[in-house]
Amino acid sequence: MRRLYKCLTLTFAAVAMAFSGCGKMPGSEKLVTVSIEPQKYILEQIVGDRVEVRCLMSNGGNPETYDPTVTHLYNLANSLGYIRMGNIGFEDALLDKIHEANPELPIFNSSVGITPITGTHSHGTHSHAVIDPHTWTSVKNARIIADNMLAAMEKIDPSGAKTYQKNHDRFVEHLDSLDAAIATRMASHTGEAFFVWHPSLSYLARDYGLRQIVLGNHDMKEIAPAQLKASIDSAMSAGAKVFFVQKDFDSRQAAVVNAEIGARQVEIHPLSERWEDEILTIIDALDNDSTVTAN
Repeated sequence: MRRLYKCLTLTFAAVAMAFSGCGKMPGSEKLVTVSIEPQKYILEQIVGDRVEVRCLMSNGGNPETYDPTVTHLYNLANSLGYIRMGNIGFEDALLDKIHEANPELPIFNSSVGITPITGTHSHGTHSHAVIDPHTWTSVKNARIIADNMLAAMEKIDPSGAKTYQKNHDRFVEHLDSLDAAIATRMASHTGEAFFVWHPSLSYLARDYGLRQIVLGNHDMKEIAPAQLKASIDSAMSAGAKVFFVQKDFDSRQAAVVNAEIGARQVEIHPLSERWEDEILTIIDALDNDSTVTAN
C-alpha cells in the first residue's frame, strides 16, 4: 500500500494539468470512469452508447496490488464522474488524491445500500470489522448497484435521464428474472457447501443459502504448512464437491489442496466484464444437472 501511495503521488503530479486547464480529450465529452470490469458491464446496460465507460482496472488485474497507470488517471481526469465500487483497497488510496487534484469531480459509491458481509477479509487484527468487497458477485446486489448507477448518471448527465431510466428499468427486469431462475434452481441445494481459495463468493452464497468454505486466505498469499493441513482436514469433513479457483490469483497451494480433497475444480473470473456469464458459470457448477435461463 505504501508503494501505491508513492505511485499515486507521482502519477497525479503528471496528470494534474489535465484537471486544471488542458480541457477534455477529443470525443470524450461523455466519459465516465468506474473501478472494475463488472461495474463497466452494469453501467453500459444503463448508458448504452450515450456515454463511454472506462475502467481503472482491467480484467487480469489484482485489486490487492493494483497501481493505476498514467493513462488510467488521465482518463479519470477527463471524466464527467467517477463511480467507485466501494470497499476496494485501491479506491481508498485513490480518493484523497483525486479530491486533491480535482475537488469538483463527482464521485459516487455503487455499493451504497447493500447489506455488507464482514469477517471474510482481515486487515491485521480487525477481520470482523472489514467489509467483504465482492458485492458485485450477487444478482440481488447488482440490482442495487444498477439503482445507484442510475442515480449517479442522472446527476452526471441530467439531459439523458429519460434514456437512463428506460435502460435501467429494462435491465433490472432482466436481473429480477435471472435471480428468480437461479433461486428456483438453487432451492434444492440450500445448506450445501462449496470450496473457494479466495473468499470472493460470499454474497452469492448468502443469496441462495449456500456455505462458502474458504481454504486459502483473502490476500492470495501462500499459507503455512500447518494451516494448509488444517484446510485439507476441514475440506475433507465438509463434503463439498466443487472447488472454485481464480487462475491468475490463487496460490499454487490451491492445487495441492485439491489433489487431497478431490473436488471438481472450476475456474472462475469474478473480475471479468462478462459479469452475467461468470454468475451462470458458478451456478452451472453448483447445479450441473440443469441450465439457468432468464427472460
